[in-house]
Amino acid sequence: MSGKRKGRFALILRFSREAKRYFIIVLAASLASTALNALIPRIFSFTIDEVLVPGGIPYLKEHLWLLSLLVVGIALANGAAIYLYRSNTAKAGETFAKNMRDMLFFHVQRLPMSWHSMNQTGDIIQRCTTDVETIRNFVVTQVLEVFRTVFLLVVSLGMMFSMNRKLTWVALAFIPVVMIYSGVFYQLIARNFTKADEAEGELSTVVQENATGVRVVRAFGRERFEIDRFDEKNRIFAGLWIKLGTLSGLYWGVGELITGFQVIFIITLGAIEAVHGNITAGEFIAFASYNTTLVWPVRSLGRILSEMSKAGVSFDRVNYILDSAREDMSEAGKEPGHMDIALEHVTFGYEEDSRVLEDVSVHIQEGATYGILGGTGSGKSTLVHLLDRLYNVEDGVIRIGGVDIREISRVWLREHIGMVLQEPFLFSRTIRENIAASNPSASMEEIREAARIACVDDAIMGFPDGYDTMVGERGVTLSGGQRQRVAIARMLLAKTPIMVFDDSLSAVDAETDSKIRKALKEKMKDATVILISHRITTLMEADQILVLNHGKAEEMGTHQELSHNGGIYQKIYEIQMNQDDRRLMDSVIQERGIMKEQ
Repeated sequence: MSGKRKGRFALILRFSREAKRYFIIVLAASLASTALNALIPRIFSFTIDEVLVPGGIPYLKEHLWLLSLLVVGIALANGAAIYLYRSNTAKAGETFAKNMRDMLFFHVQRLPMSWHSMNQTGDIIQRCTTDVETIRNFVVTQVLEVFRTVFLLVVSLGMMFSMNRKLTWVALAFIPVVMIYSGVFYQLIARNFTKADEAEGELSTVVQENATGVRVVRAFGRERFEIDRFDEKNRIFAGLWIKLGTLSGLYWGVGELITGFQVIFIITLGAIEAVHGNITAGEFIAFASYNTTLVWPVRSLGRILSEMSKAGVSFDRVNYILDSAREDMSEAGKEPGHMDIALEHVTFGYEEDSRVLEDVSVHIQEGATYGILGGTGSGKSTLVHLLDRLYNVEDGVIRIGGVDIREISRVWLREHIGMVLQEPFLFSRTIRENIAASNPSASMEEIREAARIACVDDAIMGFPDGYDTMVGERGVTLSGGQRQRVAIARMLLAKTPIMVFDDSLSAVDAETDSKIRKALKEKMKDATVILISHRITTLMEADQILVLNHGKAEEMGTHQELSHNGGIYQKIYEIQMNQDDRRLMDSVIQERGIMKEQ
């Protein structure tokens, strides 16, 4: 057995554990139904050859209703078996699929950011939904159908051999032809289904991106472009499934022709055998019935192989997720005694041939406010993502409290480092639930206090439902600034000793920006704050400011030092502020510095 097939079989066993009793009932009921159905032709054969012929069994000839009652009894028993089969098939299938979806979601939640960066959201959704359904359908119908088919073949062939060996061998001669023919189509369908499944993933991605980016689409009048883009992907997807349908139709059409010839051939030979007295009339009728029963599973072999090819693709796509190495959230680690942060010669790149950060060394004291300034792609966000171990450092080391963060558990880091991203994500829940996501046990007063510091409490209370206002998907019902401030409140509620603002104040006006920073200093004065911004006014009161340029630490110092050294910081400062504003700001900064020293 190949490695892939072993993996698929192991996957079936893995997700069938809780549904095992249902599968056993389904299998038993299926075999019982098959056995009961196999009795009917024999009863007819017995009636024709042993009862209705001249000199037949007198008692049964006079009481034919007994044979009819036997057939009715078998039919009732078969109905009960079918009921058990159908009802437990649903239970087995849904339990199996639920276990698979749970495991996939659990695994996806623990995959590293590098994995998510390389995989499209729509494709991930496709693997966790459509592919799971394809596997469920295969396991609860086709796999069980294989057992039923094998049992049916054994029973039918046993009955046929007992009546006429020559006719049975003729009937069997057609089976290899159908199997070879089915194998060829199996390969064709497998290749085309892979392409169709991948095309569906791309189509799902287009829909997902358009739905989440609806504001951008509307704002820039990109509706026609998005429609054309969707139409192209949809046309490719539809074309692939039409091709699959054509192949399937060709298979069933030719298969019907082959099995039709087989049935006609057997009936013709059977009639000749009956004329020569080599088989009785009753046996001939029963044999024809068993032959039809034999033809049916052979014809269904194509469907089983077709579904097997589809399921094989889906198994591989699901295994791709489950085989991806996830972050170890149960790892034990050291706990730093203090919150000093040190980056020592840190180098990192998302790809092997490019570097986003190169030889960056920084020291941030506990309780300090540290600013980071840099252009797009300078590595600002990457630096804090490394701090949170969303990505792992390639060269160099990052320490917290003197401890290498690779020796600190990810759980501890993420419990002690709060982060607000430039594009905050809000869930489709109430504002209260969104803020409380970082601390579900927080009281309403604590939630409001965090919102006050984030300068969003007044705005929330202005809504008719206040904190119970439902937030649309991705926070679409709120303004950009309101989304940012709700996200800030969510992070503040966690009361982490390290707080990172990744350009998260860019969506608020300068006055609100100042109020938030002032409230942070008053309420969270013991926290280490890292401010990433392109706005000088946000950074100028920081204890230290780092200027990143193409991944390198270009400048480092206080606002007063950097604004007069003729470097990048000064140029940006002069562009953003006029001369009068610069004099006023410099005097305010200098005055606050003197007060701080006193």
